[in-house]
Amino acid sequence: MMHKYPICSAKLRRVPSQFSWVDQRLVRERYIDQLSHPACALYLFLVTVADAQGLSYYADRSLGQRLSLSPATLSQARETLIRQGLLAYQRPLYQVLALGTPDRVALTHHPAHDADVDIKAVFAAIWEVLS
Repeated sequence: MMHKYPICSAKLRRVPSQFSWVDQRLVRERYIDQLSHPACALYLFLVTVADAQGLSYYADRSLGQRLSLSPATLSQARETLIRQGLLAYQRPLYQVLALGTPDRVALTHHPAHDADVDIKAVFAAIWEVLS
């Protein structure tokens, strides 16, 4: 059995007050093997900024700038994460989904509805997914 020791004890990670996490099953269950680099970058960013329910609001322009992704590449990355069951999206809301939950319902992006967003309906749909 191999014993592990910190290389740099002075800089051990601590759980911050605004905690976020990356589920190890992302690697162990090979979700990450199905993702492009842009999809991985988008997922990591959203996991980092999401609240306790996995929710965050980031505009495509901000995400594209932060991650150095073109609009087309960002859209492809988002759709990949949705197809893999890792992300739900209904403009302007992202939800990072729990891994390995077979009964989850993915909210998908509907470009035809981009102009009008009924925030009450968004939260109702999120409540339905979470309950």
